[in-house]
Amino acid sequence: MSTNQPPSGDPAPPRRGKIAERLLPGGTEPDPRFTLANERTFLAWIRTSLALLAGGIAIEAFTADLFLEPVRKVLAVLLLLLGMLLSGGAAVRWIRVERSMRNNTPLPLPLIVPLLAGAGALAAAVVLIFVLWR
Repeated sequence: MSTNQPPSGDPAPPRRGKIAERLLPGGTEPDPRFTLANERTFLAWIRTSLALLAGGIAIEAFTADLFLEPVRKVLAVLLLLLGMLLSGGAAVRWIRVERSMRNNTPLPLPLIVPLLAGAGALAAAVVLIFVLWR
């Protein structure tokens, strides 16, 4: 009678790929619910990033009559850069949280939050000033 299990009786745990082992060294597998929640948070940051990118494109494409060209360019570039930084920051945040969960250490602070809040407030203030000024 042939079985697919090793002779010791305990099946070997499945191994991660080389990239996963390099990005997530050591520790133990967290509860899948926590990993999936971390992925959902990552996707929320990515959706926000895409919204910022769309906003930058929309400001450049559709607000020629509202803003002077230099202001329009600065706002569009600000939103595009913020979207790009947020996308990269979301990836860094995901890996840091995943490592923290695997090593049972405190979760890291989200350093992209102050950046996003400050840049968003600045962009909103500029838009508000020009809407009221017009």
